[in-house]
Amino acid sequence: MNNRYGVVLAAGQGKRMKSDLYKVLHPVCGRPMVEHVVNQAAEAGLDDIVTVIGHGAEAVKEHIGDRVSYVLQEEQQGTGHAVIQAENHLKDKEGVTVVLCGDTPLIRAETVESLIEHHEQTKAKATVLTAHAHDPSGYGRVLRNDKGQVQRIVEEKDAGPADKKVTEINTGTYCFDNKLLFEALREVGNENAQGEFYLPDVLEILKSRGEVLSAWQTADFSEAIGVNDRVALAEAEKAMKKRINTYWLKEGVTIVDPDHTYISPDAVIGRDTTLHPGTILNGAVEVEGNCDIGPHSEITDSCIGDGSIVRQSVISDSRIGCRVKIGPYAHIRPASELADDVKIGNFVEVKKSSFGNGSKAPHLSYIGDAEVGDRVNMGCGSITVNYDGKQKYTTTIEDDVFVGCNANLIAPVKVEEGAYVAAGSTITDDVPEHSLSIARSKQTNKEGYVKNKE
Repeated sequence: MNNRYGVVLAAGQGKRMKSDLYKVLHPVCGRPMVEHVVNQAAEAGLDDIVTVIGHGAEAVKEHIGDRVSYVLQEEQQGTGHAVIQAENHLKDKEGVTVVLCGDTPLIRAETVESLIEHHEQTKAKATVLTAHAHDPSGYGRVLRNDKGQVQRIVEEKDAGPADKKVTEINTGTYCFDNKLLFEALREVGNENAQGEFYLPDVLEILKSRGEVLSAWQTADFSEAIGVNDRVALAEAEKAMKKRINTYWLKEGVTIVDPDHTYISPDAVIGRDTTLHPGTILNGAVEVEGNCDIGPHSEITDSCIGDGSIVRQSVISDSRIGCRVKIGPYAHIRPASELADDVKIGNFVEVKKSSFGNGSKAPHLSYIGDAEVGDRVNMGCGSITVNYDGKQKYTTTIEDDVFVGCNANLIAPVKVEEGAYVAAGSTITDDVPEHSLSIARSKQTNKEGYVKNKE
């Protein structure tokens, strides 16, 4: 097997996006386009990936990190000019180089591998990845001879009427003999409508030398989607969402309405889990089996244990145990940890707090910066008062505590094991174990007050 290298083109400004965000950083299913491409290139086994950057260079580096090499294309003078920026990294190496566009987020590692295999089997010096388009407008056309061999690729702006009728389009992904690629790039000119140095011209140069050119057509046109505006971005989002949802359906996950369910590429979902309409799984979410999520729930970078239920709620950066019931309309904020069999009911907010096994806050409560033990009951309207205007403090509630309705626990404070807090109390001091704490003024009735007032 030849050595395999990659060049990712990510230097374009993307003026048609009409955005302050650098084009290849626009997200598709929550992940920047260029990151999708680099991930697939790495998964395909490319040894050394060089990313060509220009506008927004530092932002791209921040997202992708040091797993690739970078070269700067200071002036955007076409795809051929972009690739030649990688010359110092690759030109003397033996092997094959795959060139990918940073704005084609739907390219798959399997397709890159198939392209390379076809390239090697046909002993070609250049192979282009193509696709069939029902509407090829805007794409470069792949022109073949009577024997089906690739003759050349013509860009849309340089295509004649006959060329524009061709429906086999250039996806912008290529495989080259590495040394010949950089030799031919030195011969590419810019005598065209755009005055740019086109990478496809390398094919004609190699052909003129008698080298073998080849093409491999993907059956999935979505892999050819190049995102140059918001319309194409929406199209790519839809295609990626369908691909992800189809995968999980085949893995034994029930998705009630795939058109309205949004799953991150980084999510992992166990079998026999059901996702209802409006469910959004962002980032590195892990949902174990037999869960019931939604409708209209958003989970971000969190783990959900087996058999848990989440209804119309938001969970962020937290760990949820098994058989937990959350919602409707609950908010689990970052750094929270709920053990098994916990119940967090409607309109309850939990922030940076832990709940032990079997504990519950059924409704209308705020639990912040708290350590809640096992089998604790937080009555309706319970609040841990954690902030004095300058600093946050911790409330500790030990096992088997019962907190009555509308109780305020003023942190820092501890309610020890088995204690009761009477409804309506404002607790400012620690409560000893197995005691009842009442902290409210004595009720006074003013008889006849209303009548006398009138």
